[in-house]
Amino acid sequence: MTPFLAEMFGTAILIIIGNGVVANVVLPKTKGNNAGLLAIVLGWMIAVFVGVYITAPSSGGHLNPAVTIALATAGKFSWSLVPMYIIAQMLGAMLGALVVWIIYRPQFNEASSSGDQLACFSTGPSIRDLKQNILVETLATFVFLLGIFFIKPAGIEMGAMSALPVSLLVAGIGFGLGGPTGWAINPARDLGPRIMHFVLPMKGKGSSDWGYAFVPVLGPIVGGILAAIVYLQFLQ
Repeated sequence: MTPFLAEMFGTAILIIIGNGVVANVVLPKTKGNNAGLLAIVLGWMIAVFVGVYITAPSSGGHLNPAVTIALATAGKFSWSLVPMYIIAQMLGAMLGALVVWIIYRPQFNEASSSGDQLACFSTGPSIRDLKQNILVETLATFVFLLGIFFIKPAGIEMGAMSALPVSLLVAGIGFGLGGPTGWAINPARDLGPRIMHFVLPMKGKGSSDWGYAFVPVLGPIVGGILAAIVYLQFLQ
């Protein structure tokens, strides 16, 4: 499997499982309706584990532009490969969101809340304060990337066995830091599905909230770059 296909396929799996569990919990007339935060965090933990495990041998299992950019900033990944990785991650996220919509299409159409529909695609703040929301996403991603650097400092050579600690790290951030913004910590995870929410037909669909869309893109990128700088200057 080429690195491009690995990043696209792995990110699609990440979104299918991760956003799939959100849809199962949030949407009406599902078997998992109202299962709560524990189900969502565990679902995303499994999504990250599977996505990284199956793609690590081929691409390093980035599945996240913030990871790709941070590794390049730290000199552990070639900048020439960054655009290709990000394109693959975005396409994979959009494909994954499409699959979730296909699976839960009747439930999306039964939803009485357009906000619940959007939550199955993208993140949103519990209290809308854009400066604070960006700070939260920046700090959460900073913690995430510092963990990545210590889990496997070799960057693209991240092995499949790194999937477990990475997934536990994502779960820990979700439990500890996910309350204010839903812990996107991944621009592709948020922007790709948000685009699909905008495009796909759903009964009663509301806004895709483009006024917030820059927060889970800018915050994670800045947080990842800061983590790379701190790791290089003080921690390695």
